[in-house]
Amino acid sequence: MPKKRARAYWKGFLRLSLVSIGVEIYNAVESASEISFRQIHKPSGRRVQYEKTVPGVGKIDNADIVKGYEVDTDTYVTLEAEEIDALKLESKKTIDLVQFVDTSEIDYRYFERPYFIAPADDLAGEGYVVIRDALRKSGKVGLAQVTIAGREWLVAIAPLGDGLVMEMLRYAQELRDAADYFDEVPTAKPDKEMIDLAVQLIGKKSAPFKPDQYKDHYQVALKELVQNKLKGHKIIAHEEQRPTGTNVVDLMEALKRSIG
Repeated sequence: MPKKRARAYWKGFLRLSLVSIGVEIYNAVESASEISFRQIHKPSGRRVQYEKTVPGVGKIDNADIVKGYEVDTDTYVTLEAEEIDALKLESKKTIDLVQFVDTSEIDYRYFERPYFIAPADDLAGEGYVVIRDALRKSGKVGLAQVTIAGREWLVAIAPLGDGLVMEMLRYAQELRDAADYFDEVPTAKPDKEMIDLAVQLIGKKSAPFKPDQYKDHYQVALKELVQNKLKGHKIIAHEEQRPTGTNVVDLMEALKRSIG
């Protein structure tokens, strides 16, 4: 029996020039295993509730809340939900592949979150496979824009196994200028022998990427902490010794010992 799919995150069309096929987008990230915390009133042990209030008015109903854009201090242009929905954007229903680039051309800082793209029905299957195989053969990824959750995203679409994956990308203006943070990096060239030793060390530790061999140690430790608390164990925090600036290590010697 085939595994039941999760609910589609978005439904619309994927278009390559005059070729348009129905597709569905699914979240490719599973976050159910993450531990989430609630704010608790310590004396009573009950969860803290949040009420929406307005100064001078008091508690209000959700039905009376609209979106507002601040144009000046405490001055807003309010927008009704139907006014926002009325925006005519092609990307609300169609992912139009407008450009193709090499994967290596996209700075990894732009990648935000992955999604699976699946054909919406049997009629879309053939066009879907053509686009997938063409991307794979050309070694390119397709760039497009799509409107999801009240925002138009820049996306990159690439082949993944038997299907297509869509990576949401950040816009250039969202990224901070790296030069602002690297202005104290030394400009003098390091010793060539030390670079060669570091390259040798990298080669020694190089291996194929196997993501399943890594785990979130913080989440594991949190789950163990919760279980210990449930058993009534008292948790005692021990302050760790932090390295100090006086601990000067000879870089050349450290590299040599690392390789050895």
